[in-house]
Amino acid sequence: MNDILPLFFVGGGVLLVVFTVTWLIQLRTGNAAIVDTVWSVSFPLLAMIYFVLVDGYAPRQLLVLVAVCIWGFRLAFHLYSRTIGHPEDVRYAALRKEWGDRQNILMLRFYYFQAVLVLGLSLPFALIMVNTTPALNYFEVIGALIWVVAFLGESTADYQLKKFKEDPSGKGKICDLGLWYYSRHPNYFFEWLIWISYFIMALGSAWGFITIICPVVMYYFLTKVTGIVYTETQMLKSRGQAFIEYRDSTSAFIPLPKKLTIDRIKN
Repeated sequence: MNDILPLFFVGGGVLLVVFTVTWLIQLRTGNAAIVDTVWSVSFPLLAMIYFVLVDGYAPRQLLVLVAVCIWGFRLAFHLYSRTIGHPEDVRYAALRKEWGDRQNILMLRFYYFQAVLVLGLSLPFALIMVNTTPALNYFEVIGALIWVVAFLGESTADYQLKKFKEDPSGKGKICDLGLWYYSRHPNYFFEWLIWISYFIMALGSAWGFITIICPVVMYYFLTKVTGIVYTETQMLKSRGQAFIEYRDSTSAFIPLPKKLTIDRIKN
């Protein structure tokens, strides 16, 4: 574990600067949602820092570096396209209203909390990077295969929702096409599966088992904090009965056939 402390020290310092600059930018633009994009970019940034700082087993390091960069940059671009040129997300508008005159300092504290969370969630990357054992192990191979499924699933879900929103005929309706037919939040599910893949990859390295905290934390945030709870509250307000019918027939998280979901609710 001592091997990763220098990585966290450097990575933490970089994140402090990045999130402070992001806060200054949102002061100027009035759009705090930019932090969502920065959050996603932060993981590839840390992976690159760890890659440069340690001399481990190159194929293993490249595996995690490529996986984190492809996932993080795709997600960042997706979130950026939803932020720039659009009104500030209602989540941040609500925070500003709640915080009133103290909104600037409290927003900075909120940004720093996200920076700390990013650093903690980068634990699997750090442990894998410092592993010098020759040859990839089966945990890393299995984790990589799960990552491919998760990445394709999340990308597909985001694309399907984007195309649905761009179609004028879908205005005011519920997206229940493709993966959204089997889950109300397939994007969140596959995002969580990404973190499961990182955990499994880390099991092949010393202390890798402690990274179970990462998918646990992400599951909590996705299902209880900023993910499902918030999204469905907004959907209920804007879609009403149509959303209730969709909610009652469709799995909230794990993609499942509708019949299984309906039977489970009845029982």
